[in-house]
Amino acid sequence: MRMPLKKWTSSGEPWVWLNAGAVTISLVMVFGLLAFIASKGLAHFWPHDILEAEYVGRDGSRAMIMGELVEREDVSASQLRTAGLDIPEDVEFKERVLLKIGNRDVSGFDFRWVLRDQLVDLHQPEDAIAIERREWGNFYGYLVSVKESGRVVSNGDSAHEELETRLERALTIFADIHDIEKGDIGAINYELERLRLKQRSLELNGKNTPERLADLDAQRAELNLRYEGLQANLIDLYEQINRDSIVARTADGHEVEIDLAKIVRVFQPNAMGLGQKVAHYGSKLWEFVADDPREANTEGGIFPAIYGTVLMVIIMSIMVTPMGVIAAIYLREYAHQGGITRIIRIAVNNLAGVPSIVYGVFGLGFFIYFLGSGIDQAMFPEALPSPTFGTPGLMWASITLALLTLPVVIVATEEGLSRIPRSMREGSLALGATKAETLWRVVLPMASPAMMTGMILAIARAAGEVAPLMLVGVVKLAPSLPLDGNYPYLHLDQKFMHLGFHIYDVGFQSPNVEAARPLVYATSLLLVLVIAVLNLSAVGIRNHLREKYKALEM
Repeated sequence: MRMPLKKWTSSGEPWVWLNAGAVTISLVMVFGLLAFIASKGLAHFWPHDILEAEYVGRDGSRAMIMGELVEREDVSASQLRTAGLDIPEDVEFKERVLLKIGNRDVSGFDFRWVLRDQLVDLHQPEDAIAIERREWGNFYGYLVSVKESGRVVSNGDSAHEELETRLERALTIFADIHDIEKGDIGAINYELERLRLKQRSLELNGKNTPERLADLDAQRAELNLRYEGLQANLIDLYEQINRDSIVARTADGHEVEIDLAKIVRVFQPNAMGLGQKVAHYGSKLWEFVADDPREANTEGGIFPAIYGTVLMVIIMSIMVTPMGVIAAIYLREYAHQGGITRIIRIAVNNLAGVPSIVYGVFGLGFFIYFLGSGIDQAMFPEALPSPTFGTPGLMWASITLALLTLPVVIVATEEGLSRIPRSMREGSLALGATKAETLWRVVLPMASPAMMTGMILAIARAAGEVAPLMLVGVVKLAPSLPLDGNYPYLHLDQKFMHLGFHIYDVGFQSPNVEAARPLVYATSLLLVLVIAVLNLSAVGIRNHLREKYKALEM
């Protein structure tokens, strides 16, 4: 049955369809964006086949070229003619490909654009190897021989098996070296620095008695003795790991000797089956999530950035929630609802619209330069002139973001308090409870879901902010975690890494943009997942509170 347009419009049904369409479009855009980021980022870890071809230059010169196919595109012929290439008039487009050729220590660059027509005899050699190195990026070529202390111990087909055995040994030794340098020696250096500051403090306070100095010297001597033992162990491990090396040949015949100590993994993607490629993909993905960065953040993992982001958000949430709830309770329950209160509410709402970089400048000027310098003068004079809290760090970053997200928590909590029925308060007061008891036992529990909503919004905004953090605590590389086993365990004065800043740094500050591009997508996806996990955790707590205090609303 057909309905007149006027009647259909007045029924409100068009608005239902309009809203449903807007929600659908929004969901499609969000999931489409996530799918695009995931496809671009996660594909980076798949072991792509290695291509080898003969490259024909403009002057007719020929050279062998090898690498991974990263991207292909069509380029207009006019653009190529402008660049000086001889393109026939009847051709409108030419296909060109981006090859990751690696071997930066040999050729000087990792990537190379070439026209598809310039590649002759394109094939995938099964014995081609890809070597992931700790420096100079990937190496593509062929394995020639394996050496021990400069002497060839294996070559030909048997060299691959010999390489796997010796590389596993080298990786085990490298892990031992990493544990000693970063764990044991790092802890000793930290204790030595604490003793130095303690002695300096005794000198400043005039309490450097011979007995106390002798006690510090004894502790220092014990630490130095442990350090010398670890140093001797390190020297032995370095001799072991530097024993083996390999000789590899590039596609154009250039031979390079590579120490096994500088190799992360060696694989032959053209000879790998599907199962081996899936296992390799899982290994690379785990390395990205759980390992430290390498090569100016363009290789390896981003674990310190994940750790720093989550820790900062947790500290920020612990700071902003009490402040926001107390402010909202005062404004809603105790403050006189007059002109001044309205002005304060308007000011709070306006604070939510202040650009985040302004908060960063405020944090740098007030928290770091003013408060931090004062704290250093009052509490850490022995460390001066080196600042302790008078420099960007985790605490100032968390406080700055707590200030940035404070309006969100206040507004959400006030909304929750306003929805509590007046009869609940009056009923509690009629039963003899004081106002404080009513607030603590009736009002706040019922408003707790709204508080959690405010915290969820605060987490979402704080985790994604970058601009203020660049001024108050985030750095490009900070492999030392702000929470470790050294007293006082949580180092609030320490600088840290952040996923958002990592995206900015790798994407816009990296000297090798082509190599960094997939990491930008992968890190972006990981940042979204981290925010989603944090929000879902808060949503779970909110739903639990809502169910727990549901009976009070009935």
